Amino acid sequence: MGGLTGAAAPTEHGDARVDVAIVGAGIVGCLTARAVLDRLPGRSIAVVERDAVAGGASRRSAGLHFPRGASAPVRRMASFSESYYRTLKREDPQLPIHGLDTTVISADARADRLAEQYLPGRLRRTDRPPPGPAGPVRLPVGTGAWQVTGGQYADVAALTQRLAARLRPAVRFLEGTRVRTVASRPGHVGLGLSSGATLTASKVLLAPGPWLADPAWRPWTAGLGLRVKKVVALHVERRPRPTEGAIVFEDEDAFLLPVHHRGHWLFSYTSAQWDVAPDGADHCVTPAELAEARSVLDRLAPELVPLCTTGRVFCDAYSPDRIPVVGPVDEFQNVIFAGAANGSGYRLAPAIAADAARLLCPTTVPRSHP
Repeated sequence: MGGLTGAAAPTEHGDARVDVAIVGAGIVGCLTARAVLDRLPGRSIAVVERDAVAGGASRRSAGLHFPRGASAPVRRMASFSESYYRTLKREDPQLPIHGLDTTVISADARADRLAEQYLPGRLRRTDRPPPGPAGPVRLPVGTGAWQVTGGQYADVAALTQRLAARLRPAVRFLEGTRVRTVASRPGHVGLGLSSGATLTASKVLLAPGPWLADPAWRPWTAGLGLRVKKVVALHVERRPRPTEGAIVFEDEDAFLLPVHHRGHWLFSYTSAQWDVAPDGADHCVTPAELAEARSVLDRLAPELVPLCTTGRVFCDAYSPDRIPVVGPVDEFQNVIFAGAANGSGYRLAPAIAADAARLLCPTTVPRSHP
């Protein structure tokens, strides 16, 4: 069976032992499996997913990447991830990663702060208002526009599934399987699975996305100070032209994204609904959420409000300092948590995965990817 090279084959009950077990088959989990194999080829890996590959937050991700970070650690991660995705696309031009012109709109008074938050040399002031779904976006008095280099977006679910398909010859995927228990002991971790089997691994990565409160690992994640926030984005029913790019409203923490492969625009804004449950939430846009999003859009591009009647709703995990968390959570340092990307899971996933792989496989070997 794939992914069990060098490890005991599954018993009739499905029990098996692997070097590394990864819980969560989203973009972070799949990229971590890839990073582990880059560091130590031949390492046996199993990825356990309660749903299907890319069935959680990755399926609902906007997939926007731009070279920004509110802190130095996040800027480092954004730079690493940008280079990684560029290499990935160069190796396979058919991957659903697409370069994207990006324009940032912000108050002139914040120009210095804006330059600090973006990677060096990425911003250039422009006098041309960016094209939006209903024509050029008007710049309010006292604001300016900056063109950004290095922007791109991806169909995150399709990308994650493509990555998983490539990994399958070397990685065992256990989809539709929940982790019921996590028992960490010196030298190994036992995962009790919903199938009734036990998966034993030398190291385990928890990449659960917003499922922080799962009873199997809540005793460890509860001490990280993480919270889950709702993410709401409206669908702007206007087909984007091939040359139209993303518009980031820096001061409002919102953006307009042309989702070319779906044939509409996406308006993402910051929702303030905290401590939601990914399984308990109704993933439909409510009248209150629609009104809230429209009120933000009305200040930025009022002509788009009539075009917004639907959208997508989910949630993501956030850290107290808005820096993703990657580190051991058990006393034996056999269980690693990776996540809390603060709404930037796709944008920072390669860097999160690289940091996680270094903890899962501390031995340094030449790597074929950035």
